[in-house]
Amino acid sequence: MEEHKKHRAGFVNIVGNPNVGKSTLSNLLVGERLSIITSKAQTTRHRIMGIVNTDDYQIVFSDTPGVLKPKFKLQESMLESSTGALVDADILLYVTDVVESPTKNQEFLDRVAHEKTPILLVINKIDLLKGQAELEAIVDNWKQILPAAEIFPASALHKFNVDNLMRRIVELLPENPPYFGKDALTDRNSRFFVTEIVREKILLTYEKEVPYATQVIVERFHETENSIHIMVVIYVERETQKAIIIGHGGKKLKHVGIESRKDIESFFGKHVRLEMFVKVEKDWRNRENILRQFGYLD
Repeated sequence: MEEHKKHRAGFVNIVGNPNVGKSTLSNLLVGERLSIITSKAQTTRHRIMGIVNTDDYQIVFSDTPGVLKPKFKLQESMLESSTGALVDADILLYVTDVVESPTKNQEFLDRVAHEKTPILLVINKIDLLKGQAELEAIVDNWKQILPAAEIFPASALHKFNVDNLMRRIVELLPENPPYFGKDALTDRNSRFFVTEIVREKILLTYEKEVPYATQVIVERFHETENSIHIMVVIYVERETQKAIIIGHGGKKLKHVGIESRKDIESFFGKHVRLEMFVKVEKDWRNRENILRQFGYLD
């Protein structure tokens, strides 16, 4: 009689510098679009958990904010989130790419190198390389920096080598019962994904500092069987930013609303009535009471 297969479950935390493709990779591994993906750095502000379930295993992926030198209290909170991910992982996925300098954030790398957790190093964007020799040089360099890591050259954009990475993750999972219900996709609630969708549209619509000075709060989320009524407030730090967000004759805000509503309807599979307002909360990124209110601090 065949021995019953033991269930595996574990936490896989995805870390690395901004803009190396962590969110794209995370969404591929989870199979759902849970994290913001844009070409702008620092798009992920929270740790976002995506859960993959089969009969035999449960993987809890955590996509973390990119590691950066903090300039605001908000960024201090984001850095704490990334460094905390080193402590509570069963498997650590360190994502880099072929463009960034390997020693861009040496202090964080040193911490990763001292972890006893299995480390899978993903070298993303290899589609940008001219040939095998370039890749071999990058791989050899990373072998010196993180000698304990298993290296996976990959292209999240072209889905290259992601299946092999997933297979290795499953092999490394410890034997555990599931941590979440088998029907769970994420630990985040519906309002959270509305804010992420709206924030993505803001990042794609506006230039320079404005997107990073915005915070999106869902004030109302009323769901019926066929539709959802959502009221969103976009907070900015200055009156000038408010004027930029609204745009001449309200055109810019209307564009953000239309694009957001399309994605929200696609995400929930329901008709959405979306209302948007813009308010000023002066210097919110440096005010602890406001950061706490917005969910960045405990």
